[in-house]
Amino acid sequence: MTSSEESDEAASSRQTAYTVSAVAEYLKASLESDPRLADLMVVGEVSGYRNPSSGHHYFALRDEQSVLRCVMFRGGRGGQFLSDGSQVICHGRISIYTARGDLQYYVDQVEPDGVGALQKAFEEMRKRLESEGLFESGRKRQLPAMPARIAVITSPTGAVIQDILNVLTRRYPLAEVILIPTAVQGEKAAPEIVRAFQALNALDDIDVAIVARGGGSLEDLWSFNEETVARAIFASNVPVISAIGHETDTTIADLVADVCAPTPSAAAEIVAPATADLAGEVAGYAARIDEIVGRRVADSRSHFELAVDRMNLRVPDTALPRQRIDDLLVRARLAGQRLVESSKLRLAAVEASLSALGPKKILGRGYTITRLADGKAATSALQFETGDRMAVTFADGSVDATVDRSSPDTAPGSDGSEDGADDS
Repeated sequence: MTSSEESDEAASSRQTAYTVSAVAEYLKASLESDPRLADLMVVGEVSGYRNPSSGHHYFALRDEQSVLRCVMFRGGRGGQFLSDGSQVICHGRISIYTARGDLQYYVDQVEPDGVGALQKAFEEMRKRLESEGLFESGRKRQLPAMPARIAVITSPTGAVIQDILNVLTRRYPLAEVILIPTAVQGEKAAPEIVRAFQALNALDDIDVAIVARGGGSLEDLWSFNEETVARAIFASNVPVISAIGHETDTTIADLVADVCAPTPSAAAEIVAPATADLAGEVAGYAARIDEIVGRRVADSRSHFELAVDRMNLRVPDTALPRQRIDDLLVRARLAGQRLVESSKLRLAAVEASLSALGPKKILGRGYTITRLADGKAATSALQFETGDRMAVTFADGSVDATVDRSSPDTAPGSDGSEDGADDS
C-alpha cells in the first residue's frame, strides 16, 4: 500500500466532531421525542427544596440509589406539598437544560404520595372541627331574601368572578357586588383567603358573602381545607355561601359555610332571587288581592241586600196607621176646641150665678145688712137693746140708726125674713 492510499484510509476512518450545543440539543430532542418521558410520573423524596422570589420551585427527587434534579415553574400545581423529606408523586417530562447540560425533570403537578394521605388529612380535620361544633346546622344563618350588597371572595382574574357577575346581572341587577380579591390555589392561597375574610368583616352594610373557585383536583382545592380558612369562614360577620370546585367536590369550607352551592354560578342564583320571579310574585299577589277584595265586596253587597229584604219583610205597613193618627189628631183638636168653648160657656154661667148671688144683687132686691156698733153683721134681734147704735147697709149706701125699741119674735125667722135683715 502506497503512502497516498494510507492517508486516504486514515481520513475516512476519522469521526466527525460535534459542538457541545449540538450534542445537548440532540439529547434534548431525543428525550422529548420519547412519549414515555414526555408524560411521566415519578415518586420520591424531596430534598434540596428552594422557592426563590421568582415563584419557581427547585428540588430533587431521590430514593435509596438515585437522584433526579427537578424544577416546577410558578404555574405548576401542588407546590404547597413540597418540603425537604416529604414523599410526593410528581407528573412532568424529562428533558435537558442545555445551558448546563443537566438532565432535569420538568414537573407540572405535585401531590402527596398517594391521594390517601390527603384524604386522611381531610378526614382528620373534618372530625376535629366537627367535634368543636363548626359544622352544626343550628348555628348556620339564613340568607337575606333580597341582599343589597354582596361580597365575592375569589380570584380577580379567573372565570369564576365573571360567571357570578353574569348571573347576578341577568337575575338580580339591584345588588351591588364587592370583589375581595385573593389567590385560590397554591401555598399562599390560605393566608390570603384569611385576610380576605378579615377585610370582609371590616366592611359596612355587607349582607352576604360568596367564597368561590373553579374545579380542580384535591390538591388544587386544598387551600379550602386549611383550618385557618375554616375558622375565618366560621368567624364571618355575615352569612357565607361556599362554591368550591365542582358539584362532586367537598371541602372543609363547604362544611363550615352557612350554605354550600354546587358551583359558583349556582351560588349566584342562590344568593338573590330573579327580578322576573319577583315581578311574577308581585303580580300574583296583586291578582289575589283583587280577587279577595272583589269577593268580599260582593259578599258584603249580598249580605246588605239580604238584610234590607229581611227588614222590609219585618217592618209593618205604616201608611194606614199614619192616616189614622192624622185623623185622631184632627178629632182631638176639634174635641179640644169644643171643650174650650163648653168650658167658656160654663164659666160664663158660673160667673152669672155668682154675680146673681152677690151682696149688691141681693141688696138691690130690697134687702139690707144691719151691723152692730163693733161692725159685725147682726143676725138676731136679740142682739140689740134700746138705745144701741147700728148701721144699716142698702144697695146704694148706708144709714146710721138708734134702736128705739126691740121686739124679738118668739120664733125668730118664722115670718120668712132672713135673720138680721130689715125689710122696712
